[in-house]
Amino acid sequence: MILYISGPMTGYPNFNRGSFAAAKEYIEQIDQLHDKTVTEILSPADITQGESEEGLHEADKPWGFYMRQAVKMLMEADQIVMLPGWEDSKGARREFDLAVDLGMQVWHIVFEGETPTGIHGIIRER
Repeated sequence: MILYISGPMTGYPNFNRGSFAAAKEYIEQIDQLHDKTVTEILSPADITQGESEEGLHEADKPWGFYMRQAVKMLMEADQIVMLPGWEDSKGARREFDLAVDLGMQVWHIVFEGETPTGIHGIIRER
């Protein structure tokens, strides 16, 4: 099963990459969600940094550039895990809605401070 991690990035120090990395590490340690083995973990925090073909640096790229890359990754996933604070993130809310519309299982990862402590399913009907 391929899992996508979604969460807030804009406005966070280092684009919240620490939370994405901690979630990824936690999921790798538990290895399974709902009796399914996680074979790959996709994260928008892994989108290439640095210069693009246009010569723009990461901070100069528009939000839409990253959102398009993130949606491509989400389309490869079977399920999605939401980081804390996702409800206040324009991009993460869109990823959540898309995942729900596509019938993906949605999970919420719980943190104590900077450490993930559990994953719970979210059920949302449209």
